[in-house]
Amino acid sequence: MRIGLIVNPVAGLGGAVGLKGTDGPDTVAEALRRGANPQAGARTRLALERLAARCPGADLSVAPGPLGADWAEGSPLTLDIAHMPAASGTGRDTQLAVEAMRDASLIVFAGGDGTARDVAAALPEGAAMLGIPCGVKMHSGVFAVSPGAAGALLADLVSAPDRIAWNDAAEVMDIDEDALRAGVLAPRLYGLARVPVARRLMQASKGGPRMDSAEALTAAAQEVAHNMTPGTLYIIGPGTSAGAVMRAAGHAPTTLGTDALLDGAVVARDARASELEALASDRPVRIVLGVTGQQGFLLGRGNQQISPALIARAGREGLIVLATEEKLASLAQPRLWVDTGVPDLDTALSGYIRVRTGAGRLTMMRVGAS
Repeated sequence: MRIGLIVNPVAGLGGAVGLKGTDGPDTVAEALRRGANPQAGARTRLALERLAARCPGADLSVAPGPLGADWAEGSPLTLDIAHMPAASGTGRDTQLAVEAMRDASLIVFAGGDGTARDVAAALPEGAAMLGIPCGVKMHSGVFAVSPGAAGALLADLVSAPDRIAWNDAAEVMDIDEDALRAGVLAPRLYGLARVPVARRLMQASKGGPRMDSAEALTAAAQEVAHNMTPGTLYIIGPGTSAGAVMRAAGHAPTTLGTDALLDGAVVARDARASELEALASDRPVRIVLGVTGQQGFLLGRGNQQISPALIARAGREGLIVLATEEKLASLAQPRLWVDTGVPDLDTALSGYIRVRTGAGRLTMMRVGAS
């Protein structure tokens, strides 16, 4: 199997600084101005380390420079640098890199939904794709559940390709970032792609019921709001489930951003990671989270404003999770996932967690390190 690797070096840049995506050079510039740190290269290295540990010397065709080769430097993998025009800093780079790897049967890319769209648009007929999750929005069904999972799946494909099944109808989804920043979720299906099938290693496309049990969820949120501990910073993650706690406390939530409450008052709206860390510097922290539909992610999908440092402060016992029973029943796998970008932290968060599905109603769910 001929495998190509492409990295979007700015993927996910806007997550921790509250920009809800990184589509377009203006957004990239603003993310950097706000102090964002690139993550895609480091996450790509994690995937390649897992591949190299099992299959040293595996052949990869890689895009040049920061689009691929820089992140594989020093690896025992056998690299063939693809020839392509100089990078322009736009999504066109990804498409040109795919075109330069037309003999590849699988394109591995590091990015989010926007990068997935660019790969799918240029992918040769019959070729497959696999995403190393690095973006802010990852609604598509083409991503591994974590960089390590991507590397493990690549090792399976290299060592025993005949054992891997394929899905020719994985959804490539994306949302309008400008609408998202205005508080409107507008998902769109951009096409179907061929991806490897690996139940424990691949995420589902985001979907499922949104609020079939609104009354029960509201009751659960009211219970959380009533029992908030004085002097504790409550970080309220994105989504309608977590946002129900803001409403129960008497405030309008930033549904697609991250807010913070202290002693019943709003102390941050649509906050960046740096703002939240400053607020949490001298007090206990608890984090209110929802669950992504079908995928089951708690952390690492759309809530990168909640940094690993804050998550470590809270710990698994400091996570307050709300979801409807229908949403939990519709998960692609009967567990929840965390992908903080820090493998040791993901491992520490693994175990069982209580999910509030109504007033006085709890469901125990297993949390896995993706």
